[in-house]
Amino acid sequence: MLELSPTPMLSIPSLRDKVTPAEWQARVNLAACYRLMDLFGMSDMMANHISCRVPGEEGAFLINAYGMSYDEITASSLVKIDVKGNILLKADFGELNYGVNRAGFVIHGAIHEHSHEIDCVIHTHTWPGMAVSSLECGLLPMNQTSMRFLKIGYHEFEGVVLDMSMQERLVKDLGDNNALILRNHGLLTVGRTIGEAFNAMHRLELSCKAQLAALACNAEIHPVPQKVLDETYLNYQPQTRRPFGVMEWPGLLRKLDRIDPSFRD
Repeated sequence: MLELSPTPMLSIPSLRDKVTPAEWQARVNLAACYRLMDLFGMSDMMANHISCRVPGEEGAFLINAYGMSYDEITASSLVKIDVKGNILLKADFGELNYGVNRAGFVIHGAIHEHSHEIDCVIHTHTWPGMAVSSLECGLLPMNQTSMRFLKIGYHEFEGVVLDMSMQERLVKDLGDNNALILRNHGLLTVGRTIGEAFNAMHRLELSCKAQLAALACNAEIHPVPQKVLDETYLNYQPQTRRPFGVMEWPGLLRKLDRIDPSFRD
């Protein structure tokens, strides 16, 4: 029987000594988020992006190197760019010489430039997200989890996001919401922390899956009174509960450490 040799990991020199302790911690958390997105089935090979603001460095954020899959992202492999897409710091990828995807900084740069309270932006192309984004009804507040997104933004499809002129409309459509449905495209969530943005995306993904399962039954959906919808939505807002992502993030990091701690490199 033919034995397949294990696929080698990329050998990427550490950037730990080239960045501040605060940036390194942000890199570790962001690399963890990439691994978690893959672990929970929300990655799209090397497409899509998760970004986070660099602590103490105005206009700079971290994003994945275009060419690496989510399950191999490490703290050192993340590329530091500014809101215009200029590379500020990246590891030595050798002959691969990875850069960044233009669509990544067009979308993520727009939000980081205009929303300074947002630290993390997550964008996905999952099949449930793409399906709901293509439905005229959008996301329906049909269960407790989806009621959290009673107020959610919608951005009309304008083609592949490569034109910088799209940025203003994207930011406007997101508004003060923590989630945005990109029509005929996918999903986007933001957070004041990486854990908060991941929490929002995980719940939004569950909401989309539940909606598609219910619609597939071809049966009438049980309605919820508007008063209850409004009250439930308010119960999920920052002023009525602890910030999302605080409690579960340490446990998620422990999960990754048990599976493969190389994200910390």
